[in-house]
Amino acid sequence: MCDNFSQQVEQAADWIRSAERLSAMTGAGVSAESGVPTFRGAGGLWEGRRAEEMATPEAFRADPACVWRFYNMRRDRLLQCAPNAAHQALAEIEKDRTDFCLITQNVDGLHRAAGSRNVVELHGDIWIDRCGVCDYAERVTEVSQAPIPRCPKCDGMMRPGVVWFGETLPPDAIDAAQTAAAQCAVMLVIGTSSMVQPAASLAMVAQHHGAKVIEINPESTPLTADANLVIAEKAGTAMAAIAKALSQPE
Repeated sequence: MCDNFSQQVEQAADWIRSAERLSAMTGAGVSAESGVPTFRGAGGLWEGRRAEEMATPEAFRADPACVWRFYNMRRDRLLQCAPNAAHQALAEIEKDRTDFCLITQNVDGLHRAAGSRNVVELHGDIWIDRCGVCDYAERVTEVSQAPIPRCPKCDGMMRPGVVWFGETLPPDAIDAAQTAAAQCAVMLVIGTSSMVQPAASLAMVAQHHGAKVIEINPESTPLTADANLVIAEKAGTAMAAIAKALSQPE
């Protein structure tokens, strides 16, 4: 395994260049470089409650207006964030390929904002309002002024289009992610702890089917020992360098 950063970048670029199919999986470490707060961790309180307590079906049933205040606050903060070098590099890599699938655990929409097209959002999208009664859903671009948005189709309560604790992931997203992992020749795993299932198992699915796994993370994770290549750098630094290497003539 390469130890020098430039050698690691060249190795990653070589594998990506020759791969018939490419997948990438991203986690909170990518968004953190854009200043997106995670709202998790010790001491993280919002209106006197742990932020995680807001992200449950039970919290929404008990006090939907409070949950909407929390998510509107998050949306307001996201309006101040922009895609970073990692988002931009992944979008740039996709421009030259028709076989690229980007799987993300993030809900902030920054991959799409950077120009990525084939995105599988395992945990949903914070910029989607979804009716809790019927099948209506819509994309929004600003913070709602209504205490509880109502469905224009059935007048039911709308909820943020994210997956809450205790809910199952969207079957279509899981199927698409597992298919991409099983079919790719190279999988990039970027800025994720590799601890949250089922996303954490996708790299092993890829390896089981013969893919090379490249982990990009400044911190060691449960995947580190098994990855074919580990680049212990921040996502933006590593992905910008890889994208640059891919743009150079062979």
